[in-house]
Amino acid sequence: QVQLVESGGGSVRAGGSLNVSCVGFGAMYASSCMGWFRQAPGKEREPVASIVRGTGTSFYADSVKGRFTLSKDNATATLYLQMDSLKPEDSSMYYCAAARDDCRAASWSDPGYFGYWGQGTQVTVS
Repeated sequence: QVQLVESGGGSVRAGGSLNVSCVGFGAMYASSCMGWFRQAPGKEREPVASIVRGTGTSFYADSVKGRFTLSKDNATATLYLQMDSLKPEDSSMYYCAAARDDCRAASWSDPGYFGYWGQGTQVTVS
């Protein structure tokens, strides 16, 4: 069993930065891919970025490329998302997710590919 706990959300002005973190507990050896999704009220959950824990290969949504950066610490099973140049449209609940298998181009953005989810952390950009 895997448990994911997010932290680091908050409120920021447009153009500002935030760093959100996700710590994995439990059988993290069984999770090869970790990622971030976000969901605003009344909207579908959308992919933000994902990373292969073993290789560091990462994938980003077009809307965040060049502004958001994923990093990881496998020793502590922690995933970080550095968010720069934030826009009001980035406001959302951000969810950490983990999948058993490696992320690939065809799967990294599919919420159904991920079997483990955190409770979310709110990011508000005004």
